[in-house]
Amino acid sequence: MNDNRIPVVHAWFRKAENDLITAEHTLSMVNPPCDTICFHAQQCAEKYRKGFLAFHAVEFPRTHDLEDLVSLGASVDPSLPDALTGVELLSGYGVEARYPSEVYYDIPRSDAEDAVVLAKKVRAEILLRVGDLGR
Repeated sequence: MNDNRIPVVHAWFRKAENDLITAEHTLSMVNPPCDTICFHAQQCAEKYRKGFLAFHAVEFPRTHDLEDLVSLGASVDPSLPDALTGVELLSGYGVEARYPSEVYYDIPRSDAEDAVVLAKKVRAEILLRVGDLGR
């Protein structure tokens, strides 16, 4: 690996961790804003995926679509899509949950809890694949 990429990868992962910390801390509230938790869980997953792509020098577009990022990652690790099955549920939280719409609804706490679990799944799978360089 080109050592110049390591600081970029670490920066992506630090930002991802901050989103996960925010999601978990907010979830600990009595009546948490679940849309905010889901947004930060999605952001965590997105940033870990982008860090993984940076680790492998794969260019990626400005997107919040997690499926697109998994597809790009599959070019360097074909097992990644299977390992991250189910996390596509987070994609909608990147934009739709962040802004009001005509069909706005309150996200249930159980969905926010699930979103945090999925973000942690992404983190675990990505860190497993980058090894010590991811820390």
